[in-house]
Amino acid sequence: MKLFGVLGDPVSHSLSPAMHNAAFSALGMDCEYHAFKVSKETLHDAIHGAYALGFGGLNLTIPLKEKALDIVKPTELAEKIGAVNTIDFKKGILGYNTDGIGAKKALESNGIEIRGKNVLLLGAGGAARAIAFQLALEGAAVTIANRTEERAVALAKDASRIGKARGTGLDELKALINDCDILINSTAVGMAPRTSETIVTSEMMHSKLVVFDIVYNPVETMLLKEARKAGAKTIDGVMMLVHQGAEAFKIWTGRTPPVDVMEKAVRERLE
Repeated sequence: MKLFGVLGDPVSHSLSPAMHNAAFSALGMDCEYHAFKVSKETLHDAIHGAYALGFGGLNLTIPLKEKALDIVKPTELAEKIGAVNTIDFKKGILGYNTDGIGAKKALESNGIEIRGKNVLLLGAGGAARAIAFQLALEGAAVTIANRTEERAVALAKDASRIGKARGTGLDELKALINDCDILINSTAVGMAPRTSETIVTSEMMHSKLVVFDIVYNPVETMLLKEARKAGAKTIDGVMMLVHQGAEAFKIWTGRTPPVDVMEKAVRERLE
């Protein structure tokens, strides 16, 4: 049996075990995926221990993604993003970041073209970095809006090395939304237990907008409820979670996992 796992602190809430074990089962693979509570201080030992024990691969979640850069050999994209969320052991200890690909696939699987679109990305944290780099790479014009404008400007400066990106504050939010095709929330606003909160309300949106919230607990966030009121197309955070997981699965096994099975496992667990 080949073992896989997700490392984090906290990690008991992770939906990755349900998602990956459903995929392994559907494909008849003799593999298991578990969650392990690991601190920043013990991350080096945990990664090298998993490598020594013959694990097939690892995922990393908060607060370990940035710390892992010092421990693994990151891909060029992961190094630019400044975070690793997937580790493969086939040729040493290689670090990838599949968060941006997860966001890209979530949009594409909903029939959304990325190239040439104006994207407004709310937030400038770790997830925002991965999404900003990926969408800039795909040919979108990305505007990063953050409460602390300096962080948005710094991220935009980094992302503009591979595509179009600019940073701003939240003061002119309605005007920014008027000019965008796709609105992505990469902040924790609206996440349980603060489920009644949203940065953007329906009167700030237009009906041709695509609204994508990477928060998946709850699945239907206040932002998505407001978007539906405005007649906008909505995409929930489950799809990014599933697609970033599917990309990790491919890296580890070389096989294409059943995305529908993974999605069903996540949605059942969230219900």
